[in-house]
Amino acid sequence: MVTRSRGNPVAFAVAALANLAVVVIVLWILLYLLGANQDNGFVDFIHDAASWLAGWSRDMFEVSPDWWRVTLNYGIAAVVYAAVGNVVAGALRRRW
Repeated sequence: MVTRSRGNPVAFAVAALANLAVVVIVLWILLYLLGANQDNGFVDFIHDAASWLAGWSRDMFEVSPDWWRVTLNYGIAAVVYAAVGNVVAGALRRRW
């Protein structure tokens, strides 16, 4: 008889939240680079969410041009969320 493990739901939740944060931040970077209308409700929502998530890294580096500043500072946050979230989720999976 083969049994299937359901995994750790806490680890799944941690990984899912970290990956959702990454998606929101990367989506904002893409919208910015593509010149999306920031008066649009969806674009404004994504910008606000990404700004909140990347508040700690948003002004880490003052570089020019603006597209490089947004890509670098928000990209740092995306990489940190992906790395830390998935490392924590992996540790939770191994622990329980």
